Amino acid sequence: MCDQDTMNDALDYSNQSQGISRRQFGALGLGAGFVSMLPAVANAAEVKESEVTIKTADGTCDAYFVHPTTGKHPAVLIWPDIFGLRGAFRQMGKRLAESGYTVLVINPFYRLQKAPTSPEGADFSNPAVRTTLMAQMGSLNATTTAVDAKAFISWLDTQAATDTKRKMATTGYCMGGPLTMRTAAAHPDRVGAGASFHGANLASAAADSPHLLVPKMKAQYLFAIAENDDKSQPDAKDLLREAYAKAKLPAEIEVYTGAMHGWCALDSQVYNQVQAEKAWARMLALFKTALV
Repeated sequence: MCDQDTMNDALDYSNQSQGISRRQFGALGLGAGFVSMLPAVANAAEVKESEVTIKTADGTCDAYFVHPTTGKHPAVLIWPDIFGLRGAFRQMGKRLAESGYTVLVINPFYRLQKAPTSPEGADFSNPAVRTTLMAQMGSLNATTTAVDAKAFISWLDTQAATDTKRKMATTGYCMGGPLTMRTAAAHPDRVGAGASFHGANLASAAADSPHLLVPKMKAQYLFAIAENDDKSQPDAKDLLREAYAKAKLPAEIEVYTGAMHGWCALDSQVYNQVQAEKAWARMLALFKTALV
């Protein structure tokens, strides 16, 4: 999972600034200034938030759990980007819950340490920071994803707020993109939708490329691809389209013009609100039709 293409993508994520920086976000914290950046959710559900721990075969994962205060709702498992579980992803998870979903945002690096797993305002262009983050990402592989997905889905399905009669979804950002595909392939009868935002290494000639798992899936998909990711790997979208077409699975695969790698994460240095909102709307549309 840790290669030169991923490093180059992440460097773009750090170096091309348009919008709020991670350091500026850190100054805003979780206060009103930050929340006001997100458009209000129409008919937003009142939600309950909590910090939880989940036992896996490899240890104990810390995570953020949020859901409407009443009723049962489709579950969504969120895999964060290389910067890990933090305020931005808690707020993104809360926003999704306000739209009527039971949401779990996990710390993907729990085997190494509890969140936060990156310093406030972390700059990927800093060699020391980059070395640490890449080492964290390098600790993840197909086996760890299988262990985690099984534990997280099982935990979600024991929660009173989860509607287990409806399919669940999984979403991922950057390195989280391929983790959603491995999750969907390992649990085809449970995962009905997946969404990858500026996902890294989704489709390639590698023997373990995630797109080769598509025949094992039943999930409908959204792939929101950054323009610079497409330029560095122009064949990826075609491999994805071919794989989903052969499997006869619906998949919306689009390159977002002007959007740079990392543009959907609220605290990203390249956060692009217009294109992030477009991708968010497409995700909600997918969930509405696929999570039945």
